[in-house]
Order: sequence, then structure tokens, then C-alpha cells
Amino acid sequence: MADYDLAIIGGGLNGVSVARDAAGRGLRVILIEQGDLGGAASAASGRLIWGDLSVLERRALARTRAALTEREIWMRIAPHLVRPAHFVIPAHSDERPPWLLRLGLFLYDRLAPSGGSLPRSATIDITHHPIGDALQRPFGTAFGYSDCLVDDSRLVIASALDAAERGAVIRTGARCVRADRLDVWRLVVIDRGHRQVITARSLANASGAWTASVAETVLRAPAPPVAAVKLGQIIVKRLFDTDNVYVLQNTDRRLVFASPYQRDFTMIGTVARGFKGDPAAVAMTADEVAYLCDAANRYFRERIGTSDVIRSVAGANLVAGRPGKRFAREGTVMFDARRRKAPLLTVFGGDVTMARRRAERAVSYLLPFYPMSRPWSAHAALPGGDFQPQSFETEVENARERWKFLSSDQALRLVSAYGSRLHQVLGEAKEKADLGPSFGPDLTGAEVRYLMAREWARFPDDVLWRRSKLGLTMEPAARERLAAFMAAAV
Repeated sequence: MADYDLAIIGGGLNGVSVARDAAGRGLRVILIEQGDLGGAASAASGRLIWGDLSVLERRALARTRAALTEREIWMRIAPHLVRPAHFVIPAHSDERPPWLLRLGLFLYDRLAPSGGSLPRSATIDITHHPIGDALQRPFGTAFGYSDCLVDDSRLVIASALDAAERGAVIRTGARCVRADRLDVWRLVVIDRGHRQVITARSLANASGAWTASVAETVLRAPAPPVAAVKLGQIIVKRLFDTDNVYVLQNTDRRLVFASPYQRDFTMIGTVARGFKGDPAAVAMTADEVAYLCDAANRYFRERIGTSDVIRSVAGANLVAGRPGKRFAREGTVMFDARRRKAPLLTVFGGDVTMARRRAERAVSYLLPFYPMSRPWSAHAALPGGDFQPQSFETEVENARERWKFLSSDQALRLVSAYGSRLHQVLGEAKEKADLGPSFGPDLTGAEVRYLMAREWARFPDDVLWRRSKLGLTMEPAARERLAAFMAAAV
């Protein structure tokens, strides 16, 4: 008998979503990730849960409707991680005419599920409106609509946590170096220097930008025809005081988004370019950074240059087919089942919005091979998300009432990360000193211990850039103390 029903190579959003779905259907699952969960492209998304207006512009109505349905599901099952936001498109005289924007948003509203929870689109006179304060003077009209922002890295962690609580084994810092396909899969894994052989009745290659190389070198199978696309964003100091997301029409007709980021910053993106090279070394070029700066400078009063960029984030994603093919937001699922050979799933590409549905589709290919329950993930809250979306502010208020030493910003950050499970982090602390050493004003020893014990954090970057974004503001001395604390806690 095989050790597991399904082994998954890759701990990005696709991998953990497949693990969650399969474990919830009763399969014995193991996930193997050579680095950190969500350490590559999954931490470099544009942070959008949306129907994608650019897809609608290409008349892909069914795709837009499916994505808007997923948007409602995400708000319901992860209300702490997926937050509604007001998006604003300033009408630019050199770009799409106002009537076309109105028509597009009218369709966008109609394609959303009936009874949806978000406000419909509207025309806004921003001449004397706070939305217009940050914009250059020629802009007098804008079009507002609703979509969502997501903490992409926390979504990966929450999905992995849910999978583990449903029985999946999650191993980070473990690398699959060989996989032999017999009537079962025989995997050779190097886990923190120790060699181990694992058997599984089926295998999922969800290794992201490494999908082709894993197929060729580990599985010793033909690589799927894929092309890599680099996605990148920049982070600058906050350019506007409102909580709106500005949708900027660029000269090449692409949409660039400027969204509030970690209170004091603005994220601008996404730039998408073809990519060749090592996915582990992907980075934005000077031209790509300048592209996003120029897009922002067409709209905002405060001009930015490449020297104003505090951090850039980039990751490589895959599309099926030839280089230059447009990024497919629904992603790709391939299934190979042969006589006397264990099944092989290959899952790659796609955006955050469709990740749950993509995983559900992938696991459903295994239905003929296992007794398993029906699809379920659309109706079960992710860890910390077992409250109503409209109760988010109440959760923040309750946190401040229970842990009176929290500031409003601290309570907001913690509830946004952990939701209703914040008590697992802060426990019965009566004052901040009860949480152990502090690494700057926000991060405490109690939170770091929780992340190491429950969320697979091993190194400071795992804490500072994925489980939180506190690396943006943490001083070097505090980083050194954090590194020493984590080394001592191992």
C-alpha cells in the first residue's frame, strides 16, 4: 500500500490549493516544497481578486462571470484576507472614451452573481471630491466600481494550514530529486539533509515556474509546452490619502493599478513581460520600473522616479503554449493516466482569483481512481475566516477590547492576518511585555513563535516578507535581533 494517495511537488498557491481540496475530500496528501510556502510567484501577484476588466474588453463574458463568482466565494470564506475595495478609473482624454468605460462597467455589474455584496459602478465628479485630490487637474470625471484586494502570501499560508488541519502533511525545506512512475509513484526526497523514499498513488506537479524543469529532471518525462511570463510591481511611499485603488489607463492600453499598501505605501503594478532564465533569480529591470513610474506620472500630482522605489517585487508565472501568448488567468490543468502507470496531474499558471476553482478542477480528475467526497471548498471558511465579511470592523474592535495594549493599526494588521484565530497568537497577554521581545513596534516574540510553530516559518524573510510585510519598516538592528531569536528557537 502506498504511503499517500496524492503527493504534490510545489508549495505555491496552486500546490497548497490542491492539497487543501484533496485533503478535504478524504485523500491522504503530502506536499513537498523545497523553499518556503508561497516563496516565488505567489508572493508577487497584483493582490487582486477581480473579474478583470481587460478580459471583459476581449468579450470573454463567461470568464469574467466565473471570476466574479469566485470573488464572492473568497469574500465569504476568507473575509480577513480578501477585503472589498473601491476602484476608480479616471477618464483620460487620450484613452478609452467615457461611453466605453460606462458600458464596460455596466456589463461588469450585470455579470456579477445576483445578490452580490458589493456596490455597483457609478460615475464620479472628482473636481471637488477627495478622490481627485491626488490627481492632476485635467481629470474631472472618474468611474468607480467594486472589486477586492487580497493578502496573497497569507492566502497561501491559510490554505496550507487548512490542508494540514484536514490531514495533509506539509514539508518545507524538502526537495524531491527523483520520481519513478510505476503503478505507484516512488519519490526520493531530501528533507533537511536526510534522504527519504515516499510512495504515492498519484502525483501533482505544481512547481510553478519550475514545472518544465521538474518534469524533465525529476519525473524524467516530456515537459509541457509552456512559456514564462514575468509579473512585477513596485512599492513607493503613499501617493494618496484615500483607501481607493486607482486604475490607470496606460498608453499601451494596459491597466495599471495603484493601491494602498501597508498603511504608509502604494503598490503600483502589474507589468507583464516574457521571461527566460532562472525563476529563482527573476527581478524587475530598470525599464520595467520606469514603465510603472511613467504610468503613475500620467495621473498623480506627485511625480515619482526610479529612485523613489522602495522595493520591487517580481515573480515568473507560466502560460501554456508559445512565448508571447497572453497570460491565461484561469491557468492550466493537465492530466495523464496510462495503463499500469500511476496518474500525473500538472497544474500551473493562472491568477489568485481562480486558484480555488483551478484546484477543484484538478482534484476532480482523480475521481475515477479514488472514493472521495464531492467538491466542498467553496463553502468552508479558511482558518480565521469564520465570521461574516461585514463583521470585519467588529473583529478589530473586539481585538482592541480584549488586548487593550494594541493600537488601532496593530489590531487591524493582526486581524487582517489571523482573523478570528488571533487568540492563538496573543493568548492571554494582559500587556505587551507578556508577548516577549519586540522587534520594532509591531512584531513580538509571541507572534514569531506562533509563525514558527504553526505556519512553517524558518527564516527572518519568511516572517518579514511573506507572513507579514514588516520588512518594509523594520530597522537593521531589529532584523538582527529577530534572526538571533529565530536561530535560538529552532
